Amino acid sequence: MKKNIFRLVLILVVAGGLVFSFAPFTKDAEANSGNKNETTKTLSAAEKKATLKKWEASPDGIMYKKWEVSPAGKKVYAAEAKIWKSIKEYTNMEGIVTSISLPKGSRLGFGIMIKINDDEYILSFGPEKSNDNEFEKLHHLKVGDKIILKSHSVSHAPKYSYPIVSGDYVALDGKVIYKRIPRKDGC
Repeated sequence: MKKNIFRLVLILVVAGGLVFSFAPFTKDAEANSGNKNETTKTLSAAEKKATLKKWEASPDGIMYKKWEVSPAGKKVYAAEAKIWKSIKEYTNMEGIVTSISLPKGSRLGFGIMIKINDDEYILSFGPEKSNDNEFEKLHHLKVGDKIILKSHSVSHAPKYSYPIVSGDYVALDGKVIYKRIPRKDGC
């Protein structure tokens, strides 16, 4: 008798555990948890093209198109092209620190200005948190320091006269002084 009751209780505990472990995957649990992420609608090629055309006709799109063909835009694109292979292959690039601050009015977070092969770049590391020492060694860089850097991305914006290189790895005198820590949520 005791063995049967023990088996029954064990089965109920296991079944209850399974029910609770799969609860987050139900629609009701997702709705109750406050997660409002519903399935993302994938746009068709025609819808994407129409959205792009609409944006290009907007004031921001017009301004961006004018910037692209301006001398400043062409200069930024040319500088990006020079480092694109190193970005794509995630290989070392040698840079010289030209400024320990970003251009006035910048909203890129913490960063420095560097020169790679006679072109200026913004080396951006992202927002600096007051309670985090992630950028501590980078704050000791001086104008004229030769660094080795690696990056996974380069971008641009009409607001800036320089390409924006995302700082993923920086070494000074053969010592790593910064390495981006991958985000825990996988993005």
